[in-house]
Amino acid sequence: MKRLALLLTLVAAPVLARETIGIYKGWGAFRDPDRCYAIARPVLANGRPNGFASVGTWPARRLRESFHLHLSTARDRAAPVTLAIGERRFPLVGTTQDVWAPDAATDHALVTAMRSGRSMSASTVDPRHRPFADTYALAGAAAAIDAATLACVA
Repeated sequence: MKRLALLLTLVAAPVLARETIGIYKGWGAFRDPDRCYAIARPVLANGRPNGFASVGTWPARRLRESFHLHLSTARDRAAPVTLAIGERRFPLVGTTQDVWAPDAATDHALVTAMRSGRSMSASTVDPRHRPFADTYALAGAAAAIDAATLACVA
């Protein structure tokens, strides 16, 4: 029950517009009027609870399984962000706190890696050049991604 409450607070959309599709271990799947998404909080996040990772589908935009990460801490704008899933490393691009894959091929590759991985970690440095990482457990991610995708394309 605690996990469900935490997952429900992750989403910035109005409460009335969001429909819960399901909770899959540490990941939740939700539907808004214009998108469906799987989302989770980091298990380790530099002591700050405001980060999240999501994989969303927007049918009207023809975007499917698009990765987004809201870092738990603002990063130095010039610092690279690297997402590690097992032995794979993926560069991410974006703003000081919101990052995503640089292209569709990377998006597809990292979501594929998420499906079979145990954990993923995004690492970078903050504006004071102190390194930090947000780490996510991937148990339940594949089921949540599938549920969210099916809810929007079915």
